[in-house]
Amino acid sequence: MTNQNQNGNSPRPELTHEDMYCDSDRTGMTVGTLKRAFLDNLHYIQGKDAYFATAYDYYMALAYTVRDRLVHRRIKTAQAYYEKDAKMVYYLSAEFLIGRLLLNNLINVGLYEQAKQAMADFGLDLTELMDREAEPGLGNGGLGRLAACFLDSLATLEIPAIGYGIRYEFGIFEQQISGGWQQEVPDNWLRFGNPWEIARPDYNVEVKFGGHTEAFTDAQGRYRVRWIAETTVFGTPYDTPVAGYKNNTVNTLRLWSARAGEDFNLQVFNAGDYTQAVANKTFSENISKVLYPADQTLQGKELRLRQQYFFVACSLQDIIRLYLRNHSTFEAFPDKAAIQLNDTHPSIGVAELMRLLIDEHQLNWDVAWDITQRTFAYTNHTLLSEALERWSVDLFGRLLPRHLEIIYEINYRFLNEIRLRYPGNTARLARMSLVEEGNGKQIRMAHLACVGSHTVNGVAELHTDLIKQELLRDFYEMYPEKFQNKTNGITPRRWLLLSNPQLATLITETLGSEHWVTHLDELQQLETQIENPTFQARWQAIKQSNKERLAEYIWRNNQIEVDPYSLFDVQIKRIHEYKRQHLCVLHIITLYEQIKANPAIDIQPRTFIFGGKAAPGYFMAKTIIKLINSVAEMVNHDPDVAGRIKVVFLNNYSVSLGEMAYPAADLSEQVSTAGKEASGTGNMKFALNGALTIGTLDGANVEIRQEAGPENFFLFGLTAQEVMSLKAEGYNPYDYYLSNPMLKKVIDSLISDYFNPREPGIFQPIVNSLLYHDEYMLLADYQSYVDCQAKAAAAFRDKTHWTKMSILNVARMGKFSSDRTIWEYCQDIWRVEPLSITLDVPQAPSPLTARV
Repeated sequence: MTNQNQNGNSPRPELTHEDMYCDSDRTGMTVGTLKRAFLDNLHYIQGKDAYFATAYDYYMALAYTVRDRLVHRRIKTAQAYYEKDAKMVYYLSAEFLIGRLLLNNLINVGLYEQAKQAMADFGLDLTELMDREAEPGLGNGGLGRLAACFLDSLATLEIPAIGYGIRYEFGIFEQQISGGWQQEVPDNWLRFGNPWEIARPDYNVEVKFGGHTEAFTDAQGRYRVRWIAETTVFGTPYDTPVAGYKNNTVNTLRLWSARAGEDFNLQVFNAGDYTQAVANKTFSENISKVLYPADQTLQGKELRLRQQYFFVACSLQDIIRLYLRNHSTFEAFPDKAAIQLNDTHPSIGVAELMRLLIDEHQLNWDVAWDITQRTFAYTNHTLLSEALERWSVDLFGRLLPRHLEIIYEINYRFLNEIRLRYPGNTARLARMSLVEEGNGKQIRMAHLACVGSHTVNGVAELHTDLIKQELLRDFYEMYPEKFQNKTNGITPRRWLLLSNPQLATLITETLGSEHWVTHLDELQQLETQIENPTFQARWQAIKQSNKERLAEYIWRNNQIEVDPYSLFDVQIKRIHEYKRQHLCVLHIITLYEQIKANPAIDIQPRTFIFGGKAAPGYFMAKTIIKLINSVAEMVNHDPDVAGRIKVVFLNNYSVSLGEMAYPAADLSEQVSTAGKEASGTGNMKFALNGALTIGTLDGANVEIRQEAGPENFFLFGLTAQEVMSLKAEGYNPYDYYLSNPMLKKVIDSLISDYFNPREPGIFQPIVNSLLYHDEYMLLADYQSYVDCQAKAAAAFRDKTHWTKMSILNVARMGKFSSDRTIWEYCQDIWRVEPLSITLDVPQAPSPLTARV
């Protein structure tokens, strides 16, 4: 039963008689137990009773109730790992875009229906409570979302693992649109606390910066180096439990928060300099304030390097601490620890592990180097040379003087190895050196990762081939055995079961069980239903329902009315020139020009939906966002268009917004320049939710097309080889502009400020880039793209055939489960095996035997 509180707004939960008889409040899984634990947490953790509790209090009480079940499993998991001395996977990533956790945890633990019923018994709506959860701003795009999917799969596959990253206080940023331009404001996602995390101040670690080094001879007559740091920062870990799907494994995401070695200088304060008294605290804590601070300035570059070293140094000290619980020497370290570098951000770990082994644990160089190489593996996520991090030697030496010495020593020995293998080849020495000479020496972090790792992998077949042939060709020729491909994947738990529950239910009913949730290749059985009119009708109805939900969101948030029966053409991802959102805009302007020339023209009604954030310092990407919004303003209000085209930019794109957009999409835009996208995972999320792809042969598009079938994929554009060949021949984009009348008309509309009459000239940088440089070959691919879009529009008009293609896309996406990807990592790179966790009746831990 429910009562209203004194304000008449929130219900007052009460227990019935039968609710009083139940199992443990902390671990029980029945509705009655959840209700009892919920009220207990509301009272004793939130400090509220039902008369004063807000909806947020109710959310927090439910979150803590669910967390209790995770904590019990987490303790048992940690005990099993310790007692079995299991080999652990340590996943180091600058981003973990984990999304909201309440629904995900309810589903994985198997508590969703019970929680829904318990809240309903109290007159509360579970969906409304879930909407109160703040989304952690711990990532920017595909890199962070992939890391989150991998953690989910590691736990689901019962693989012993810990994810390590930074607990960004303000995350990436909250994106607001003002006058069509992106504005960045702080994303204070921790404003009201985070019920899922557990602080571990007892595991604080010390991280040093700056200063100098001193060489000395130890008591055994060995050469040693000590690092005399200028400043010290402490890292405090915060643990978030990561539950496997319907098993007892709960792994950990451990995020580090920075604090000063000295928070407050009382002497300075008493002298009257109140600001300086806390200056060290402010400076130190900046390290974990914001993801990817702008690095156009020297201070920004320094902060980024501090961030990367901080979380790697914290993590490696923690990994060694965990290892030394069971071992007294480092002989078995590579057999018990597999450390994965998720892109180049954590590659300083190679030098840091060497420092710890040599300076702190007194190993000799050769032994330490053998351990380091056998422990680390490196995943490359980019083919863009500017994204392969380089740090100036001056900055590196000032901030990390000991690491610079170690990197020079690694490089000295590595170059000698090259000389022996390729005598007299000075050009190869220069290309492969960890230190790039020239105007200002720089440390090549990707090279350090390659040399210091036993395995280097790409994330799609094409990407790996291009790594071998182009990006890291010299390293592949020297160490071919190091290189592997591991095509990315996505977790079907979040990206189908959670985000598209109607489709998930239909699949479960059709296949007869939920076994597909952990064995995604079973979706192939859906092909038997492709000619079934009843199945087709249900499939169409589910897609339509998802589109109507997104249309309602667009109306509420953008005040744009869109037709849910139109073709939903969606491109949501990080805004970048190589991802070519502006190619889609050129197509929109093309359709608009056709309508203006002939207002009665028959055009398939279409809603173009964009979403994504531009890096704060990326001027061209922010100008592309402005272009999208300016074209939208003109097209959406032109009576000649008559609703046939609508353009929407979804601001502040997030995981939660993706969970709404992917199931609603009809057409998935994957239009990056061939040879530029490493893999992509948005393409997989769209396809798994029944969207058809229009795309180039880039990244994982190649494999999606292979799996779905060429007839179910709208292919356009140059191949990666054709891109390279055209550039080698001397690509001139202006020739395409002059030879294509419609393209010229589209570009001229930008030159004439047609879409921005009150802000003349703002799109000239885009025009100049396209006409005189066009690094990403938009003009070369324009006509092929427009023609392919016409084919997609024609196909959409045949609803039955489109539905069949949609069903086949879903049925053939089994390969793209992150479970498959992680299992391949486990077998081919990490050499780890599953460890099942058994629960028993929870007992109060003895202080003499408790282990964390």
